[in-house]
This record gives sequence, structure tokens and C-alpha cells, in this order.
Amino acid sequence: MQTVYDFNVKTIDGKEASLRNFEGNTLLIVNTASKCGFTPQFEGLQKLYEEYKERDFIILGFPCDQFKNQEFSDIQDTIDFCQSNYGVTFPIFAKIDVNGDNEHPLYTYLKKQKGGILSKNIKWNFTKFLVDRNGQVVERYAPTTRPSKIRKDIEKLLRK
Repeated sequence: MQTVYDFNVKTIDGKEASLRNFEGNTLLIVNTASKCGFTPQFEGLQKLYEEYKERDFIILGFPCDQFKNQEFSDIQDTIDFCQSNYGVTFPIFAKIDVNGDNEHPLYTYLKKQKGGILSKNIKWNFTKFLVDRNGQVVERYAPTTRPSKIRKDIEKLLRK
């Protein structure tokens, strides 16, 4: 059975990295953007990460520029923005596409596991996927879902 651990992604310096490096952790995978109305969610995401990282919880941020070009063209600008404005310390990867012809295979998998209400496509920045320790997608959250609203679901997975 396929899991999120079967995928490779690019780090911010362009190197290939296996998501197998996160095996055994509860994950929250988020497509992010630095210049979006939902960008302040970085603060809530960072709070969740700090609260649960000692219990093997990791947030994986994937910058995406597919929605009204709301991401910096240079990944270093993205990293600097996230760190200086929101204190982000969770892993952020290279920019990816989450829909369309150049869609990253990870997102093809995520959307297949948990489709949206009207379609499987990602509708906007800050769509979130909660993944259990076995690499299975257990929930998908809309961009409007504040990180604090995911806390109960995270705690359930951390107890297992």
C-alpha cells in the first residue's frame, strides 16, 4: 500500500529528499504562500509545531505560486519572510505545483486520498492534509480552517 513516505521532494537548495525521513511521525502537509490573505496562519502552524514537535509531530510546508502569484520567486526570500515574520522553524521545501500538468506526485496522491468538497483540486493556499504515523492521509482541511481547529485531530493521532 502506498503512503506519503513513498515520495521524494526537493529541499530549498534543490536536493532530492525522501519523505521516508519523516516515517513514524504525525505530519501536517500544507501548501503555503507568503503574500496570501491566509499567510497569518503561519503563526498558528508554528504554535502547533512547537506544542507537539516533542511528540513526533512535524509540519511540512510546500510553497506554491499557483494561486494569483502569491509566493516570492526566490525561495530564500520565502524562507526569510517566514522566519522573520512568523518565526517558522518547521521544514519548508522547494516551491511546487499542487494542481495541473506539473503537479507534484505527492499532491496527486494526497488529493486522491482525500478529495475536496466539490473537486479533488486544491482550491487555494493553506490547504492542509493530516497524515498519521503510518503515512496514511486521515483528513483534509480547507484553507479557511485555522490551525488551532486541527489541534483535537492531531492529539487523537498522537495518542495512538
